[in-house]
Amino acid sequence: MRIADIMSRDVHVALPETTLRDAAEVMAQNDVGALPVYDGRRLLGIITDRDIVVRGLAKGLGPDTSVTQAMTEGVECCFEDDDITEVADKMASAQIRRIAVVDADNKLVGMVSLGDVARETKPATSGDVLEEVSQPSQQHH
Repeated sequence: MRIADIMSRDVHVALPETTLRDAAEVMAQNDVGALPVYDGRRLLGIITDRDIVVRGLAKGLGPDTSVTQAMTEGVECCFEDDDITEVADKMASAQIRRIAVVDADNKLVGMVSLGDVARETKPATSGDVLEEVSQPSQQHH
C-alpha cells in the first residue's frame, strides 16, 4: 500500500511569519498537534505543540514570536508513492510520530501520523513502530 492511500491531504500549515499564538490556535481549532512550516515552495520545518511549550514558552519566547524560532528543522519526509512499510520503518528509526509527505517536485501534499500507520498495517508492524518511537532519545538520557 502506498502512503498516498492513507495520508491526510487537508494539511494546515504555518507560514514562516506565523506566530506561536496563531499556530497554537490553528492546532486547537483543527485538533492537530503539529503544523508543517511551509513557505509555499519548500518545507522549512515543523512546529509541534511540544515545540511551542519546550522551545518557546520554557525559553521565554512570547506568543508573538515567529514559529521559525521554535520549530524543529531538518524534518523527515516521505514521498506519496512510498510503501507504507518503508515509511513505518523510517518513522521508527527517526522516532517520529508524524511525517510530511511530498510529491516528486518536493511540494508538500500531505501528512501521515502514527495513527494512520496503525490503522493500515498489521498490529505487529504498528506495535514495532510505536515501541521505537516511544524509546527515550539520546538527548533525554
